[in-house]
Amino acid sequence: MTISAADVRHIARLARLELTGEEVERFRGELSAILEYVARLEPLAAGRAADPGRPQQPLREDRAQPYPDVRTLQAQAPGFADGFFRVPRVVE
Repeated sequence: MTISAADVRHIARLARLELTGEEVERFRGELSAILEYVARLEPLAAGRAADPGRPQQPLREDRAQPYPDVRTLQAQAPGFADGFFRVPRVVE
């Protein structure tokens, strides 16, 4: 698949780049080579990729666990009251 000089200029305009005539020709060749390579890979990849939506490892059970040294955390916190950490208000 070949890409035209007009296509390269259009892409450059979208990217807000100014290209010389020499750069347009160089990128035309490079982009054409990339598109040809992708076209060759496309039939090979069909159906062989693992489903990215499914985890490969089973998830562990999500359970709350008590922290063994709560008093140290409370002592390091800038504010702690009624079992909660006090933080500055961030939303009015």
